[in-house]
Amino acid sequence: MNQYLGLLGGSLLAGALCLWGNLRELRRRRLLDDTPTSKALGVFIGLAELKGTAEAAQPLTSPLAERTCVQYAGSVEESWSKTVTESYTDDQGKSQTRTTRESGWTTVAESEASIPFYLKDDTGMILIRPTGAQLDNDVFLSEIVDRGSPIYYAKGPADSIPNSDYKRRFVERGLPHQATLFVIGPARERADVVAAEIAADPGAPLFLISTRGEDKVKSAMGGWAWLWGMLGLGVASAPLILTAAGNGPKVPDGFRILEVIPPVLFAVSWCLGWLWMVYNSIIGLRQRVLQGWSLIDVQLKRRHDLIPRIAASVSALGTHEQEVQTGLAGLRAQLSATAPGQAGPDFAGVAVTVRAIVERYPQLTAQGGFSSLQKELVETEQRVALARSYYNDIATQFATRLEVVPDRWVAAIRGLKAEPLLQAADFERAAVRLDQA
Repeated sequence: MNQYLGLLGGSLLAGALCLWGNLRELRRRRLLDDTPTSKALGVFIGLAELKGTAEAAQPLTSPLAERTCVQYAGSVEESWSKTVTESYTDDQGKSQTRTTRESGWTTVAESEASIPFYLKDDTGMILIRPTGAQLDNDVFLSEIVDRGSPIYYAKGPADSIPNSDYKRRFVERGLPHQATLFVIGPARERADVVAAEIAADPGAPLFLISTRGEDKVKSAMGGWAWLWGMLGLGVASAPLILTAAGNGPKVPDGFRILEVIPPVLFAVSWCLGWLWMVYNSIIGLRQRVLQGWSLIDVQLKRRHDLIPRIAASVSALGTHEQEVQTGLAGLRAQLSATAPGQAGPDFAGVAVTVRAIVERYPQLTAQGGFSSLQKELVETEQRVALARSYYNDIATQFATRLEVVPDRWVAAIRGLKAEPLLQAADFERAAVRLDQA
């Protein structure tokens, strides 16, 4: 009977562990589905997903494969085998001896290093600190060699381990320099400059750096979720399967009903866990929609504070007063039309005005302050546009979740509703004319 109860308890424990693995992979995959891909210039604070190339001024060189990279981890293992003679007592209580052959691999050298690097796309670069990330990197080297290979001693230690077979296994993986990477992780403000960076955060749901594309990463997560689910159902049903095959422990017939408990409990727990996972993911998605809206406010406030500085810089030049002041009046007019916190697209007309003034009066570009402010304005407008694009992407994903089955039924528990998308108004795109009196 104790053996039977132990079998039931083991199937329950193993099923619970498999259930945890299944829900974990499902949650991670949903997180990828719900996170839009951002541009490097448009990354602010919070979870961000990016694609770009790994760039570093002084990249690493891996010691085994000698690949230029930004991260590597390698090991050298040596094979060994030996004959062991041991004593034992047989079923009749007599002392006996037997000879067995043991073998294995022993790690004789290890190497690992990583450096902060920049992820570059068509808008700019963002700093990535890979320490603490889950790495899905490339295989640089995977080879088993004997002493006749030039790398046996050149890349491994000169001494051999006891009982060596004189075979070594060289394995090295890493993130190649200038390789295309997929990154999802927490963004935060850098301590040295006003910019964002991606770095490990204990409270972040995911920090992953992969040399594979997003589709392959999601496919792998889905495969692991399916595997954990099938394995969990199998181990939970093990007592029932063994009894049906006639291999189960001998117990009174009245206890056979207990064999149904592990698979039923696994199925019920999976349904409850799935509801919990879906509900939390929808709430998390809604919070990121609200965060996306606040990011637009931040960028509009930044632009609101920047335009008066540009206007003051232009006015201070005191040349070509009439036409410069005409353009300046246009800048102020657009400033008054965009109060801090107002939702809407960026004022492309502001950049048009500044460019027109520079074209008419090239000497303005000689003023370092003006050139710097002009560049900052262009970058600010790009940030506003990217913040609006991110908000619309995340709001669209949230709205989709609220419409598809069965997510809409889970969302109905909280009464969640879709957030409106931002729309562009014609007057917000109008350029300022410079020929006004």
